[in-house]
Amino acid sequence: MHGDESGSVDRNHNLPGGRLLEADPDRVAAERQSMTQAQYLLDRDSRAVVLQALLEVCSHRGWGLLAAHVRTNHVHAVVEAEVRPEKIMNDFKSYASRGLNQLGRDGSERKRWARQGSTRWLWKDQDVQQAIRYVVEEQGEPMAVFVAQL
Repeated sequence: MHGDESGSVDRNHNLPGGRLLEADPDRVAAERQSMTQAQYLLDRDSRAVVLQALLEVCSHRGWGLLAAHVRTNHVHAVVEAEVRPEKIMNDFKSYASRGLNQLGRDGSERKRWARQGSTRWLWKDQDVQQAIRYVVEEQGEPMAVFVAQL
């Protein structure tokens, strides 16, 4: 789950700077109740491991990581690639999980990622630039951040 006190995102409310879903305590409670483990939070070292994993998978796959911001409970990334965004997200989760397993703070059976996530295509350069600004500058206090030198 991704969100804050002012609202959250879903498949239809995920544009940078766009309208968020209205806060819905019942939905939040239902989602929390369906969780089989406590929420997974990334500390500073874990965020660094996840960011390194994003860089590694992009290098290995030949994708261009334009921006990434690893937060305490979610990750934002802008990637240039000729594959479906869902493939990128799944590979990010796999590489990040492998790195977190090597960190050795919890077992490999620990659930860390939501089953799905918010993905979308960006076709216009203006939209890509706006997404990069959103990821880097509009997430609150910077945590583990990467911005490509374009």
